[in-house]
Amino acid sequence: MDYRSAGVNISKNDRLIARIKKMMGKAGSSIGHFGGAFSFSTKDYKEPLLVSSIDSAGTKTAVAIAVNKHDGIGRDILHHSINDIACCGAEPLYFLDYIAMSNLDEEIAASLIQGMIESGQRWDVKLAGGELAEMPGVYQQNEYDLVISINGVVEKSEYINGSGIKNDDILIGFPSAGLHTNGYSLARKVVEQTEYSYSTLIPGQDTNIGDALLAEHRCYLDEIRELKQNYRVKGLAHITGGGLPGNVSRIVPSGFEIEFDWGSWIEPPVFNLLREAGEIPEDDMRSTFNLGVGLVAVLNPDFAKEVFNNFPKHLYKPFAIGRVVNKG
Repeated sequence: MDYRSAGVNISKNDRLIARIKKMMGKAGSSIGHFGGAFSFSTKDYKEPLLVSSIDSAGTKTAVAIAVNKHDGIGRDILHHSINDIACCGAEPLYFLDYIAMSNLDEEIAASLIQGMIESGQRWDVKLAGGELAEMPGVYQQNEYDLVISINGVVEKSEYINGSGIKNDDILIGFPSAGLHTNGYSLARKVVEQTEYSYSTLIPGQDTNIGDALLAEHRCYLDEIRELKQNYRVKGLAHITGGGLPGNVSRIVPSGFEIEFDWGSWIEPPVFNLLREAGEIPEDDMRSTFNLGVGLVAVLNPDFAKEVFNNFPKHLYKPFAIGRVVNKG
């Protein structure tokens, strides 16, 4: 009996690490050491505040497995993670990844990592290290989990936490491409327990359900930078698990609540398919899915008008989705 007969093949892991180093070029020289290191200059900060977040791609991986399309999952979870810390005002610095499988599939793992590396290059956030774990008996055959831990920095005085939000402030939404990285347990149940399949075309669209569910989790770093630089943003909410009510409430101070203008924006068609096919109550739709809004910014009314009139055309187009009101 040996380690391989127990389900763990160390040579696969070694081959994959070599592939990762090749993907990263010069930046991959430190990959494989016992810890990742990252150096950044503090000269532009008086009081640098490090901001960290950790999250999983969740059961979106199950859809990727079902349709055998994994290339976007690494990008999705990195975008998710960048958005989380950017909502605190932080600029991303580096990230670590964790991939766990029942048995290491080199091609799937390489596809996940390639997506993370390419997206990291786009947003100038570095992969500093990670872990590849074979865990037979914990994960079922062909299952995997992908987790990212990300770290960024912001000047302490520019940390965004919603503390300045007041009555009549305006909620501005930025469009999502679909479910992003949340709500997949419910979405999968709808598909798997109805007459639909992942290859079914969405009515009136040329996209099938599988592709719609795997639509990119958008990164809003450029939109957030624009807001911070020009519009005195009071609060930012990344719309993930919990939907709009659950996530926006995280940044609204005590004594205030949110009045959403439901139905004032256009939802991606996949949401109505899920709503109707699954006969999902509207309260569950709103507390599970982002319903077409991936990021929310809170601004005073004057700045909100400027955003609608002057926001750069090459960025995602903002729209009004509600306002802050005194709690009754």
